[in-house]
Amino acid sequence: MTTVRVRPETEALLTPSEVATLFRVDPKTVTRWAKAGKLTSIRTLGGHRRYRESEVRSLLDGNTAAVDA
Repeated sequence: MTTVRVRPETEALLTPSEVATLFRVDPKTVTRWAKAGKLTSIRTLGGHRRYRESEVRSLLDGNTAAVDA
């Protein structure tokens, strides 16, 4: 039996604006969540934040209490 795993470097990443649109908040709020450790961010080579789509979707699907503005 073969287990399919998503490699971190091939996983879809979202911008702060895209995450903010999903949660209906300001992009600065998403950045604050990342700084507070409520959401994991990845930094691009240019220093921009990106967020794993799977983590964001998980929060949206039922764990939204973990993200408080």
